[in-house]
Amino acid sequence: METIVALHRNHFGEIINFVTSGGRVISYQKAIIEAENGDLQGVQSIEGFDGAPTLMPLNDSSFDHYPNLF
Repeated sequence: METIVALHRNHFGEIINFVTSGGRVISYQKAIIEAENGDLQGVQSIEGFDGAPTLMPLNDSSFDHYPNLF
C-alpha cells in the first residue's frame, strides 16, 4: 500500500498534487478517492469546513512538514 511522501502546491500555497511512495503524482481529488477506498495509507478523508471532502494525515494535523516537490 502506498503512502504520501511529498506534495505540489500552487502559487497560492494550496495543495494540488501528491507524490506517493510508489512515485505516482496524483491529484488532490484522486488522493481523496484512494484514501476513501483504502488504497492510501496514513491519510483519511474527512468533511472540510465547506462540507467538501478533504485529506488529513492520520498522525499529524497538516501536511506542512511534507516536502514541496516541483
